[in-house]
Amino acid sequence: MNISDIDRLIQMLAKLPGLGPRSARRAALALINNPDAVMRPLAQALTSAADNVKACSRCGNLDTTDICAICTDPRRDGALVCVVEQVGDLWALERGATFGGHYHVLGGVLSPLDGIGPDDLAIDALVARSKDAAVTEIILATSATVDGRTTAHYISERLEGSGAKITVLAHGIPVGGELDYLDDGTLAAALRDRHTV
Repeated sequence: MNISDIDRLIQMLAKLPGLGPRSARRAALALINNPDAVMRPLAQALTSAADNVKACSRCGNLDTTDICAICTDPRRDGALVCVVEQVGDLWALERGATFGGHYHVLGGVLSPLDGIGPDDLAIDALVARSKDAAVTEIILATSATVDGRTTAHYISERLEGSGAKITVLAHGIPVGGELDYLDDGTLAAALRDRHTV
């Protein structure tokens, strides 16, 4: 491996989220020092993923089959559809193992400043899914940002008359959170969304 190959490897690694130039150099060094145990298997995994992973045509999740494993799992509740911004959000919910329904990945949020409008997201596909009589609840799990809330509001308007109940995730105090360490917005959301014990 010549110096240009090393530089190219570092530059490619630095493009990954969470890796700056210094972290990329450390990762590159770890790969170079372990070519058989790490580098070659990683290269094979990357090639395989690039060739085989595709977006599910029903929900937008990533899998090696056109209809993903979540959509085809008979144990999941098809009456519940959880709408998320990105596949990473879907994976985060799956990691918690608390949701047993189906998903719908939007592919982002509405953001006029970035030029992202309704036609750039999978909103029309969601509206079409909402017309299925089997769908009884659509959970809008967008982020608590201005763009996330705007997107949830827009979607809720588009889903009016679908027959499905439209809900949003609760916002507030995290489990184990201490009031003194929370930001004002989180405290305000927790007070606003309070419920009877």
